[in-house]
Amino acid sequence: MIGIGDVEAAAELIAGYVVRTPTLPSPGLTGLLGVPVTVKLELLQRTGSFKARGATAKLLSLTDGERAAGVVAVSGGNHGIAFAVMAAALDVKATVVMPRTASARSIEIAQATGASVRLTDDMAGAFALVERLQDEGLTLVHPFDDPLIIAGQGTVGLEFAADAGELTDVLVSIGGGGLISGVATAMRGLRPDVRIWGVETEGAQAVSQALAAGGPVTVDLSSVVTTLSAPSASPLTYEHVSALVHEVLVVPDRDAVQGTLDLADHAKVWAEPAAGCLLPAARQVLERVGEGARLGLVVCGGNATTRDVMRWADRFGLH
Repeated sequence: MIGIGDVEAAAELIAGYVVRTPTLPSPGLTGLLGVPVTVKLELLQRTGSFKARGATAKLLSLTDGERAAGVVAVSGGNHGIAFAVMAAALDVKATVVMPRTASARSIEIAQATGASVRLTDDMAGAFALVERLQDEGLTLVHPFDDPLIIAGQGTVGLEFAADAGELTDVLVSIGGGGLISGVATAMRGLRPDVRIWGVETEGAQAVSQALAAGGPVTVDLSSVVTTLSAPSASPLTYEHVSALVHEVLVVPDRDAVQGTLDLADHAKVWAEPAAGCLLPAARQVLERVGEGARLGLVVCGGNATTRDVMRWADRFGLH
């Protein structure tokens, strides 16, 4: 497992390449949930999500030989965007593998950087293609299964711990577990009494099913939230979550989309359902911990278009 020193080292490495995003009290969410709420607005990060942090940390660590051979990443959207943009900024040849279910906007942004974009029928196929490309000599920039990626994502928690007021509970969305592993490492190092809660959507439950099984398992993916749709956790992220995270909560896709609408209405931010899922999960947390909670929400990304969200809202009858 990584430690707080690894996160601090990653913060020094990526300084100047990424944004120290705002940490602010949210009067609107405080009114909605009935307890003080502080938000870490990582949707304002370069490339629209926290993913730029880990991708930058990994890309800056490459040897000359690895840079010359090129790099590859697999993504449901946000990691691919961040990887492609940051690779272009650092003049590294990049290939991005995405499932066809990834948003058209994510694919377009990755292509616009000059990266080679390869599409597959599903996420499992995307991971399989990446393995073949590694065999051809490309270096993998994994979305979560890499200590340096986790440390880079952990800089979100480093900033949150430094910039927020009093917190009792921090909620973090989970795909493969890289963000929550890093955030939990930083928070445990700096604010050991804060409870860390993970949030998944139904049909994208790689980490909760790993916890139930006692280790990573391959899961069936059906969630509309493709940015959380990892086919499995990794031993590395499983180890971090099982040791550092209080509980992983699961919410329906419908509630995650409603959460996106509520973030727009009450927090005045345009987030994606991967962040919207935090609001229904926050209500579950409040049922468990009772009065006196002071919540911190990592608003992880905003790479969903208005058309995307309206389509999902229509699908679930949210008007």
